[in-house]
Amino acid sequence: MRKVAIIGVGCTKFGELWDKSFRDIFIEAGIEAIEDSGIEGREIEAIYVGNMSAGRYINQEHIAALIADYSGLAEFGIPASRVEAADASGGLALRHAFMAVASGLHDIVIAAGVEKVTDVGDPAGMLSTTIDQEWESFVGANLASLYAIIARLHMETYGGKEEDLAMVSVKNHRNAMKNPKAQLKREISVEDVLNSPYVAEPLKLLDCSPICDGAAAVVVASDEVAKKVTDSPVYISCSTQASDYLALHSRKDILKFKSIVKASREAYKLAKIDPKDVKVAEVHDSFSIAEIIAYEDLGFARKGEGYRLIREGITELSGELPVNTSGGLKACGHAPGATGVRQAVEITLQLRGEAGKRQVDAEVGLSLNLGGAGATAVVSIFRI
Repeated sequence: MRKVAIIGVGCTKFGELWDKSFRDIFIEAGIEAIEDSGIEGREIEAIYVGNMSAGRYINQEHIAALIADYSGLAEFGIPASRVEAADASGGLALRHAFMAVASGLHDIVIAAGVEKVTDVGDPAGMLSTTIDQEWESFVGANLASLYAIIARLHMETYGGKEEDLAMVSVKNHRNAMKNPKAQLKREISVEDVLNSPYVAEPLKLLDCSPICDGAAAVVVASDEVAKKVTDSPVYISCSTQASDYLALHSRKDILKFKSIVKASREAYKLAKIDPKDVKVAEVHDSFSIAEIIAYEDLGFARKGEGYRLIREGITELSGELPVNTSGGLKACGHAPGATGVRQAVEITLQLRGEAGKRQVDAEVGLSLNLGGAGATAVVSIFRI
């Protein structure tokens, strides 16, 4: 397999983008990525786009062809493909782009993710489609209630407190204040989180990420191309994917996300690193408990010791392992189809040394993008 690099990145602001359409935001992110890469649009050989629910929310399917059309690439007849894995769709688009270049099928491709939800329907209802409709949604469960079950059991098993969950949100809001593309650029306190209403006990309103609009794109190229066009390529060492049971009741242990464990261990093996070698990470914190579980199942902490990382400041910008330097889903915002690519944009900026006030010292980064309650996990490892 060939070495694969990210040579350009682009990202819209995440949030309630009332004055921009679905088409506007994917073009904005794509143009920014192409301009950043130094290549010309006609050099792109394929497009892989992650999107969760355009058919439901903007009544538009066939969005890969739409993106090729509006970006001017349909003229060249290049293949354009949409991938869907709930809110892991963006991470999966990146994985497909990586494999296309690593295999030698293409030399230059774009991985993109896009979602437009806030002005057309019920975003929370959209996320409920990511769980088992017959066994969970039918009886009134939604994604928040499933994560609440996980959170309650985890806290009772390992001694966690609501204050621990609140600290995750506080950290990520603090990081988002340094990110001009973030949705929620305001500081909050542990007391603010604890005083916010319950969404699904023990998860408070401020334990939950906002569902929003946004788009992100990266230009992915072979090492040969990268060396010609940039002095600062960021290499994708690997991108792995794993699955778990869709319904929680089918899992033997709901506190262990088998998909994360399998995908991350495969990624570490392929990249020839250990968890301790990762120096910056973007993980899927759709709910605060999800970040704690990510610490554990990615191997950053033993099972049950994830709370220690947040209590001791290890995952702060100034800590040993900064996590969600962008603000994460919690404060940067969660545009389901775009989040996984947006994570790759953040890691690329960090490894390039271009993350501004949120810059950390890192040469190896990791992203974790989840679908639903962890039925899909995509792990990618990046290095300079």
